[in-house]
Amino acid sequence: MRTTLLTALAAATLTAASPAPAQTYPTRPITIVVPASPGGAIDLAARLIGQKMAESLGQPVTIDNKAGATGIIGSDAVAKAQPDGYTLALVASSHAINPSIVKKLPFDTVKSFEPVVLTHEVPLVLVVAPMLPAKSVKELIAYGKAHPGELSFASSGTGGAPHFSGELFKSMAGLDLAHIPYKGSTLAHPDLISGRTALMFDTVAAVNVQIKANRVRALAVTTAKRSSILPDLPTMAEAGLPGFETSTWGGLLAPAGTPKATVAKLNTEVNRILALPDVRKSLQDAGIEPGGGTPEQFKDFLQSEMVKWAKIAKGANIQPE
Repeated sequence: MRTTLLTALAAATLTAASPAPAQTYPTRPITIVVPASPGGAIDLAARLIGQKMAESLGQPVTIDNKAGATGIIGSDAVAKAQPDGYTLALVASSHAINPSIVKKLPFDTVKSFEPVVLTHEVPLVLVVAPMLPAKSVKELIAYGKAHPGELSFASSGTGGAPHFSGELFKSMAGLDLAHIPYKGSTLAHPDLISGRTALMFDTVAAVNVQIKANRVRALAVTTAKRSSILPDLPTMAEAGLPGFETSTWGGLLAPAGTPKATVAKLNTEVNRILALPDVRKSLQDAGIEPGGGTPEQFKDFLQSEMVKWAKIAKGANIQPE
């Protein structure tokens, strides 16, 4: 009996003397910086993901909106944060476009970050003014060629995916179109509806209410696959422009140097969240397609997007400022 007691006491002493096992990530609150105003696709995705992460990881997740300079201000804050997994960015497609329109960024778009996962994709839809006779992409191109210099396309602002999608369409279709930028897509809708502008590329989420009310006519979506919210609408490729593929999207980044194990854990967690039926429904109801994949796949996607947008900028003679 005495031997057993001594053995137990010795074991307890050894346990007490041994260092406690290192606590695994995360051990404190996480912040996801959204480099845009509240209410957009990346903000919605960040809040859905943040809520589910907090529930499963047992730590609060705060969403911090740092808007300004097409996402540069918020992204820069994360690029300069400690690479420990506690400050992340959920960036939009503007992250890949900015190198083509901004001469000197305060960070390196690729080297300053660790890609975690592509969170979502938002199809753009080509819509035209209701009085325009074109009922298809082919008819729109034919009409534009028959009326050179008479048509203009609206966008939510210079340098975004909707603007660059218009430039790509102009180039691939061989049309003479003037670009009319607005401060947000909803401000462009009245002029499109009235016919003061002829067409625009806008997110499905932003323009779907106008499509349903027959105030604008939708011709095609810009993604490789059809939109779940507009399943009867062809893709641009199906509608006669093979190779036309653009979108806005969102993806999670960590500061460069974040431990690979932390990036891997975040990737696994976000992929799990994006597969949840309620999350998928919330995203798709807003016209957003859930993403997913590995950090390497997101890295390759980001680099391919940078190349694509740079080519479009060069073709449209858009110079970095």
